[in-house]
Amino acid sequence: MENKKVLFIIAFKDFRDEEFFEPKEILEKAGFQIEVASTEKGLAIGVNGGEVKVDFIIDEARVDDYEAIIFVGGSGANRNIENIRFHRLAREAVMKNKIIGAICIAPLILARSGILENHKATVWTSALERGPIQQLKDGGAVYENQPVVVDENIITANGPQSAKQFGKAIVKELKKREKEKENN
Repeated sequence: MENKKVLFIIAFKDFRDEEFFEPKEILEKAGFQIEVASTEKGLAIGVNGGEVKVDFIIDEARVDDYEAIIFVGGSGANRNIENIRFHRLAREAVMKNKIIGAICIAPLILARSGILENHKATVWTSALERGPIQQLKDGGAVYENQPVVVDENIITANGPQSAKQFGKAIVKELKKREKEKENN
């Protein structure tokens, strides 16, 4: 997996730390190079105080450079659910058959972009807040109450407690694709 890159897209303020750091570590251990994009350059700050250097702003992201594009959740991701730049990147990633992932509330970015139509997906929800499920369905998704859902090249997870499983699912799909390329 040397020289293979994965792009993480995070909120500049209040991304969910575990949803970035845990999958990032799993992907790095599997040999992937990680780059980070956000709406601003500088030091992004997580909900729990984690700091991440942003490599470039979202407009500079080139889908062709990556094996996978991952949207990280957290309260800051709420501000990007309607972000058309995020939607455009998600649509381009699907069009180019890249792995695309989203965790926590970030699957709503995918739903709003239109790429979840007739795809199984999950999203963060709680006993008091069921709205994200309906928003996912409004985007055409088939909601599944699972920690991680893999449907073709789209991988979604429902929150920080699923971050490790999410990271492992991404690695598994990337390795599967690499093996398919070798066999063709």
